[in-house]
Amino acid sequence: MEILRVENLRKEYGQGNSKVVALDGVDLTIERGEFVAIVGPSGSGKSTLLHVIGGVDSPSDGKVYIDGNDISKYSSKELAYFRRRKVGLIYQFYNLIPNLTVRHNIELPLKLDKRKINQDEFSDIVKKLGIESKLDSFPSELSGGQQQRVAIARSLIYRPSIILADEPTGNLDRENSQIIIDILKYFNKTLKQTIILITHDDKIALKSDRIVTIVDGKIIGDEINE
Repeated sequence: MEILRVENLRKEYGQGNSKVVALDGVDLTIERGEFVAIVGPSGSGKSTLLHVIGGVDSPSDGKVYIDGNDISKYSSKELAYFRRRKVGLIYQFYNLIPNLTVRHNIELPLKLDKRKINQDEFSDIVKKLGIESKLDSFPSELSGGQQQRVAIARSLIYRPSIILADEPTGNLDRENSQIIIDILKYFNKTLKQTIILITHDDKIALKSDRIVTIVDGKIIGDEINE
């Protein structure tokens, strides 16, 4: 069953001679529970594609359907609700709130949405991520790998339809990069969590179920990993 469908997606910046075409007629379908890596050179449009899928940026043209809903028609307010309820975003720079503890950073999306926290699910996630002893710590007291685990916990806590990870290992060493990818793979398999991962690292891309290659705003390759 498909969870994401992108139809003839275009994104342009600027006008006239300064116009930049970041996405040039992208078509893409992703099934529920897939782990997909999007690869391509710097400036190829892969991060732009992720941001449009996640409702962080709006397309110039085309459609984006998630769970059957065309988010390209949403207002800014509707997109804010959509991101909070349907999309888990993981970034290279963690984006944790520095003056909140680990516990409060993880719980923040649910509190913003005035949703009750399921303590059993919370405990299960932080235990699997190995951060149960860090719940009262602040982000500055954590290593990069630990901060990224907190970001993953925050993205999982409200059980989003899809997780979008933009270079989540970009600031980590090889060992911690491997740990983070193994964690994402674990939740993909155990929770059937759909994950779209942007990476420039071929070894990380090979951990996914499928590799989509984008160059100059166009998809030029789409392969299943055996």
